[in-house]
Amino acid sequence: MIQILIRTCTYLIIFVFGFAAGIYTLPILTAPDGPSQLELANHAQQALYKGEFKEELAGSDSFHYGIGEVRLTNSTISFAGTLSPGPDYQLYLANRFIDNETDFLAYKGTMTRVASIKTFDGFIVTVPQGINIADFNTVIVWCESFNEFISAAQYQ
Repeated sequence: MIQILIRTCTYLIIFVFGFAAGIYTLPILTAPDGPSQLELANHAQQALYKGEFKEELAGSDSFHYGIGEVRLTNSTISFAGTLSPGPDYQLYLANRFIDNETDFLAYKGTMTRVASIKTFDGFIVTVPQGINIADFNTVIVWCESFNEFISAAQYQ
């Protein structure tokens, strides 16, 4: 009887570990290629604004972070750097600098969702029509599935 209990607990622990590892690695394995350095450099030359994702923000940690430069034009937002991998990343624009989960959730209703982020080694996303980037001052990456703050950059 004790052997059955030990075996069941062992299988359960292995299942939970495997499931968690799968959730973490699936976005990495299925991520499309990020933009080339040439594409990012071309966008950087046209940018009206720029900001920086920093690792040491209050809401960032060793599993949820962004490091690099974000650049904005009226029609596109690009990021040259690294985001920690994860599922269901969303890019938001905010009119105040937010650097943690609590503030993000408190002000989420005042923010504008721009696009999904599918790559972790840089991205270029299109700003939907009707969004004026000059009306905001901060770009935020948020994990919608787990309500996790990833990173933010103030650009004006």
